[in-house]
Amino acid sequence: MLGLAFGAACKREGIARHEYMYVSVQETSLRDRVATMYNKLGTVQNGDRVEVLEKQRRFVRVRTDAGQEGWIEERSLVPQDIYDAFQKLAQENSNTPIQAKGTTRAELNMHIQPSREAEHLYQLKDGEKIDVLRRATAEKNPPKPPPSRSPAKGSTQKTGAAAKTGSTQSAMPANAAARNAAQAAPSATSTTASTETAGKEQPPLPKPIMEDWYLVRTSSGHVGWVLLRMVDLDVPLDVAQYAEGQRIIGYFVLNNVDEDGKPVPQYLVLLNEPKDGLPYDYNQIRVFTRNRAKHRYETAYREHNLEGYLPVKVGHQDFGKEGDLPTFTIREKIDNGQIVEETYKLNGPIVHRVLTPDEEAAEKAKHEAALAARMKELSAKHAGQPSHKHKQH
Repeated sequence: MLGLAFGAACKREGIARHEYMYVSVQETSLRDRVATMYNKLGTVQNGDRVEVLEKQRRFVRVRTDAGQEGWIEERSLVPQDIYDAFQKLAQENSNTPIQAKGTTRAELNMHIQPSREAEHLYQLKDGEKIDVLRRATAEKNPPKPPPSRSPAKGSTQKTGAAAKTGSTQSAMPANAAARNAAQAAPSATSTTASTETAGKEQPPLPKPIMEDWYLVRTSSGHVGWVLLRMVDLDVPLDVAQYAEGQRIIGYFVLNNVDEDGKPVPQYLVLLNEPKDGLPYDYNQIRVFTRNRAKHRYETAYREHNLEGYLPVKVGHQDFGKEGDLPTFTIREKIDNGQIVEETYKLNGPIVHRVLTPDEEAAEKAKHEAALAARMKELSAKHAGQPSHKHKQH
């Protein structure tokens, strides 16, 4: 009886521990068997959850939430932990402000990290609309770590220095470990060659090729990383034409003005050099206001040589007599290496920076000091003048 009870408990525990996987391709078929010739029992779509019933070589027998069962290639599925990681990424960026809206150039995989080698789950269709949230840069083809060597025959344990070196190497990122191995572990042949070429300058290692990535959100709320060059930002052409060969990284509508009875937006645009791998997100901001008389956009404000970082925030603020004005706040790295926030306001076609309370106090103190110095100078000048006495006739 005790054995039966234990078996029943194990069976109940096994039923409770369902294993789920998620479809990572656009669409795939449910097969009735694992064979070249098979019958199609149904289809599953990208992102669908399936329950694992059985595994066989490269295939998995699954059950969908609708109750359909069949075999799927395992390479078309990702495990629960990858799905959970994507859910976490979406949650962490639920309040990240949109930096631009764009359209995909082709079918794209959404990766969990900005890397071609990172796991992917969701797929984007060609021409799909997305929201841009963040930018990152990563190495295109990071070197793989060297294969681990089997210990010599009869050797069961590393000694002191060898064990320490091994633990340090395993803690390094894959690309760093590979480079260190290439530089610090020469073969016997290379050791001889290095002796012969001692004193000669060695050629530098080639620089890694870098790629830019966007973190994007779909209309269904999925969040993931895609290659930046595969996304076209939906910047209006009559604004984008003023990019002057620079790459537009993000854009924002600041407000709308009335032109012939229709609302026309005015824009803040972020730009950068047209190449991947730059350490900052943008190095120029431009504000485009509408010349309603000439029916065209004009540059109301431009600032160069920034080290700007996303996200940028836009909004409105009450400035008393000036009224409620559109504002935008950028994040810029200053000379001491700190990243500070700077807010600007748009009043008509004029853009001014909004001073912080500390900056206002400093400006007021500076003005009062300058005024006091001027009064002292005038007082000293007046005191040094000779007094004029009236002549007696």
